[in-house]
Amino acid sequence: MNDDIEMTIEVAGEEPKAEPTNDATEKKPKKEPKAEADKELTTLEKIKRQASEDDATTTGTKRFRDILGGEYLWALVQHHLWLIMLIVLLTTSYVAVRYQCQQDALDISKLESDLVDAKFQALSSSSNLTRMCRQSNVLNMLKENNDSTLHISQRPPYIIEVP
Repeated sequence: MNDDIEMTIEVAGEEPKAEPTNDATEKKPKKEPKAEADKELTTLEKIKRQASEDDATTTGTKRFRDILGGEYLWALVQHHLWLIMLIVLLTTSYVAVRYQCQQDALDISKLESDLVDAKFQALSSSSNLTRMCRQSNVLNMLKENNDSTLHISQRPPYIIEVP
């Protein structure tokens, strides 16, 4: 009932150590050639290297600490940098064009009000000129200036017929 339990721990890259057994006469010869053992070790080393390289990259899981630390946002910005720059450029140009349109609209409304003022001034000047050119006003001005060379004709106008 007393069985001996043997445990061996092997570290990759080291040769396994021979442990003494109770039976000195019992030796098991190894059937593996050395080339296969080296091949296994190199395969194990390759797997370890690949595993260590994969550990350095993110696995796709987002941790709360990464989100708060800004690593997730920075990765997102780096991945979509050209899209973000395009959006910023389009937004800036949209704001600039809108501002220019508003300035043009203000200039148009100012010019329209100036045009209305000019029309009223022209209408006012035209009415003043019409009032001053009436026959009664012309006669009153002649009387006030005592101009004797101009006076109202007593004869009716002549009608000239052209054949």
